[in-house]
Amino acid sequence: MRKYLWRAGDQHGNVLDILIQSKRDGKAATRFFRKLVKKQDHPPRVLITDKLPSYRVAHRKPMSTTEHRQNKYVNNRAENSHQPTRQRERAMKGFRTGGSTQRFLASFSRISPHFRPPRHRMTATDHRTEIRTRFQVWDQVTEQALTV
Repeated sequence: MRKYLWRAGDQHGNVLDILIQSKRDGKAATRFFRKLVKKQDHPPRVLITDKLPSYRVAHRKPMSTTEHRQNKYVNNRAENSHQPTRQRERAMKGFRTGGSTQRFLASFSRISPHFRPPRHRMTATDHRTEIRTRFQVWDQVTEQALTV
């Protein structure tokens, strides 16, 4: 059975929520939007999606006050932020089950950005320094987790 990955991100490319579902209809989209709004405590100001018709149906209920944009190139940031997930999926030769995929992506989407600083905004020397610092922080965090 085919599984679909629903992702929500903010304007900075940070992943807010991930959900694996077997359908991409209006009911599934509504469930995802409700879950997202509940976690965020308030609906977003603007919702940007691709042109899947179920988004229009789902947008009306939990996010009736939110502006909804469905243009051809507006969701490129979301598609580009999805690339690390696809690369990881290829490296793992696919995900085995929906549950394991959900568990893996929930943690991967929070850890991965730590090791991906905005490279286009810094020099090579600054980038190397930033990566070195981030790995030191990661080593400290994981070392503390092992001792607890």
